[in-house]
Amino acid sequence: MDKLRITGGKTLRGRVAVAGAKNAALPALAATLLTGDRVELHNLPRVRDVRTMLRVLAQLGAQAEARPDGGADVRVDRIESFEAPYDLVKTMRASVLVLGPLLARHGRARVSLPGGCALGERPIDLHIEALRKLGAEITLQHGYVEAKARRLRGGRYDFRTKTVTGTENLMMAATLAEGTTILGNCAREPEVIDLARLLGAMGASIHGAGSDEITIEGRERLHGARHRVIPDRIEAGTYLVAGALIGDPVEVTGCDVEAMRPIVRQLEAAGVAIAVEGDALRAGVPAKLTGQDLRTAPHPGYPTDMQAQYMTLMTQAAGTSVVTETVFEHRFMHVGELLRMGADIRIQGRSCVVVGPSRLTGAQVMATDLRASACLVLAALAADGVSVLDRVYHLDRGYEAMEEKLRTLGAEVERIR
Repeated sequence: MDKLRITGGKTLRGRVAVAGAKNAALPALAATLLTGDRVELHNLPRVRDVRTMLRVLAQLGAQAEARPDGGADVRVDRIESFEAPYDLVKTMRASVLVLGPLLARHGRARVSLPGGCALGERPIDLHIEALRKLGAEITLQHGYVEAKARRLRGGRYDFRTKTVTGTENLMMAATLAEGTTILGNCAREPEVIDLARLLGAMGASIHGAGSDEITIEGRERLHGARHRVIPDRIEAGTYLVAGALIGDPVEVTGCDVEAMRPIVRQLEAAGVAIAVEGDALRAGVPAKLTGQDLRTAPHPGYPTDMQAQYMTLMTQAAGTSVVTETVFEHRFMHVGELLRMGADIRIQGRSCVVVGPSRLTGAQVMATDLRASACLVLAALAADGVSVLDRVYHLDRGYEAMEEKLRTLGAEVERIR
């Protein structure tokens, strides 16, 4: 099993380019199931989750040809299997996104209940409830969601809580439903908007993506399209935090600056000066980093996927900060590892109290989920001595060649076994 060996205290400087957004690439790949024509996708990140989704599509009958430039041409002329099996789905919760497209175009689907990071239940009951509202017959048997429908029918459904994958799944399903579908209390994340752009290029009629209410007018069929996946705002935010911790400075290029505003505002409130030039953001160690409270929230709030990285930053800030997690109930599993490195953090229910600045020292640590792994890499970069990060496969799920990018900035990091 791969590990990262990181020698801390090395000043970072230079430029690092952002890859395509994993959380936009996965629904884009699932959307290829909605047509028999070729869909040409660009700017797919070279990460494990994308490779897993391509394997899921191949299992279903897709012909997918990866390109050296980080794109893929996908065509699902006919379905060879309606089942997304457990051995593929277990590592990635986003694989549930094939449920809506399979059901809408082909009338049936059998999808294993998803796995992935251990961040709480993250149930898919909202997906199932909404698809039933559109006329699907769904049962849960032996760990699988089994769904069928002669043709989905448009209707109205209001999500009880905001869900990104639920919004995306239903948006895709509704594109081929009979009549008009109105979805309320929708997720407003940039990745939802990006999926709507792709579906529109495929011939779908979608209005309101990025707002609380999305209206989809069903079509008889969709066609092929070309689409470029948006930049990864979470990867960009992670490197900005690296710059704020130990940068002189670090410039992150290829950003979607508008999508980054919630992250930038929070970092600036803590004293980090961030320069904006075109699609580039630049951050270095601030003259004074001060503790600043944080509360995660669905977009346009501060993203939960940047909570762990921000907590690492707060271990180096002067004073006390309270980090409150409102999206996932078990997203503080990185705290124990930060404590082993010397951080001063107390968990109080859905909040963590962080007292800084703390002297972090190198240690052997273990990643428990994707963003926790990034948080520990950041802590290791700022620590005195050598750290070894185990379970790097979590990091590989969502960060493209992180150790290589860090080395270009001057970090001393290597992959070992």
